[in-house]
Amino acid sequence: MKYYTKNQLRRLRIAMIINSDKRTKYIKKHKIFKSVGENFFYQPRFIPSDPQLIQFHNNDIVTSNVTFVTHDVFHLGLNKLGKGEFAYQAGCIEIMDNVFIGCNTTILSNVRIGPNVIIGAGSVVTTDIPANSVVVGVPAKVIGTFDDYVQKRLEHNEFYSDNQLWEKFYKEKKNE
Repeated sequence: MKYYTKNQLRRLRIAMIINSDKRTKYIKKHKIFKSVGENFFYQPRFIPSDPQLIQFHNNDIVTSNVTFVTHDVFHLGLNKLGKGEFAYQAGCIEIMDNVFIGCNTTILSNVRIGPNVIIGAGSVVTTDIPANSVVVGVPAKVIGTFDDYVQKRLEHNEFYSDNQLWEKFYKEKKNE
């Protein structure tokens, strides 16, 4: 019971840290996940219920509202059927080097995300993601390579002020 209470208090504490950088430092300092590599960034306010089943490597960025599902509780429903006793199902998640996980993504258990991967916002990752991939969708599918994405960003690497961004936006919308 002590472990459960301590874990819940830590989860509550993390949710209350408003600044993402401070939240990331707290997570690293208190070893919330199985492991966290260098240059890790964690923006979500909430920690999964089994964070010890999640491992991050180096240069991983987790944006807002990403959900890690390390278990299911359907055994509770199955056990009511009178067909035997069903066990709690859980699994690990491993995020390799140089991974960007977009907003509102869900990653299911028993998934390894290879190095140099970009996961688009709103994706649902149900299977392993190969290295050097850009994936999007429900379920997430490969749509390109990490290297191609980096090259496109290098080709369009302009910096804009807020006013310039609005001008660009209105110009593009006028042409539609």
